[in-house]
Amino acid sequence: MDTQGKWAPISPDKRASEKLWGASSTYSRDVFRRLFSNVPAVVSMVIILLLAVFAIAGPMISSHTYNYQELAYVNLPPTLTVAENDGRYFFLSQSMAVIEVSADGELLAAHRVSKENMDEKEFYYDVEDLVVSYKQLPASMLDGDGNKLIADQKIRNSTYLLGTDNLGRDILVRLMYGARISLIVALIATVVNFVIGVLYGGISGYVGGNVDIAMMRIVDIISTIPLTLYVILIMVVIGSTGFVSIILALGSVYWVGMARMVRGQVLALKEQEYVNAARTIGTSTWRILVKHLIPNALSAIVVMVTMNIPSAIFTESFLSFIGLGVSAPMASWGTLCSDSLEYLRTSPYQLIAPATAICITMFAFNFLGDGLRDALDPKTRK
Repeated sequence: MDTQGKWAPISPDKRASEKLWGASSTYSRDVFRRLFSNVPAVVSMVIILLLAVFAIAGPMISSHTYNYQELAYVNLPPTLTVAENDGRYFFLSQSMAVIEVSADGELLAAHRVSKENMDEKEFYYDVEDLVVSYKQLPASMLDGDGNKLIADQKIRNSTYLLGTDNLGRDILVRLMYGARISLIVALIATVVNFVIGVLYGGISGYVGGNVDIAMMRIVDIISTIPLTLYVILIMVVIGSTGFVSIILALGSVYWVGMARMVRGQVLALKEQEYVNAARTIGTSTWRILVKHLIPNALSAIVVMVTMNIPSAIFTESFLSFIGLGVSAPMASWGTLCSDSLEYLRTSPYQLIAPATAICITMFAFNFLGDGLRDALDPKTRK
């Protein structure tokens, strides 16, 4: 058969194009690739990072502290509706104090009532040509000629960006300290889950038998008692109130869910061939547990830790809300919500700030947990 003219040597470039190019990929590289391709998870990581910066660096650069009180500036909103009089801006607060404000929102002075005319129902201040009349509610400011000053200009409060509470404390700074409390709770939940829950569940699942039965019955007993009751009992026994009681309560009971999950993972893994091979060559029980079983269950452990963090933060906020959390004047998101309820109708911004912070933080950790679950176990993705 004549093949002349039908075959010809190919060039080196064409020969190279026939090869299957592709860099080798490891499991960790695939995990990071899947995680960073998940937009909600990436956004959540950024939010958590910003929360950490907000909690750690924020109070350092602020001129106020969480317990600093300025009684002249109580219940000031983030946006001030001011009236102009001879080029000066005035805001009438809920406590009938006249706050002088600059054009850029800086609080210049708080003018208190110097004299009251009961017959005319008027307040006089140490400000020339300025009177507050309360004949008709809401009260209104009048100039020297008795003309009503129209409060129709809105100026952003640059001194207190999120306003003040009923004691004149900066809500933004107290929100920063509340974020610190939440991060401490998240750290405690993580450490407790890893140190106690993982080891307890791993030992129970690997040893099995009567040991497993006894250990799981202890877990059942602990999990049946409400966490609120634990906090109250700890407060009674050790005589300590506030955040210490919450730390001890979380440290003593928060690991039971992790222990159950790790036990189930170990029960499924301990019959694998590599575990039997390790037993055959005489590997100790502790080494099998630490070097083989727990690392192979690490993906599920990481996911559960991430999902439990928002639960711990919400638990702390709830306990502080009902008065079992941090003690005054320390700030917590739960105490901020509790203190704001009394002024909900007149100053709703006091509740909006901490409630929004709690929601955003819980959403961020939940979305991050979902992203880690999908990245560590791609089979769960549809």
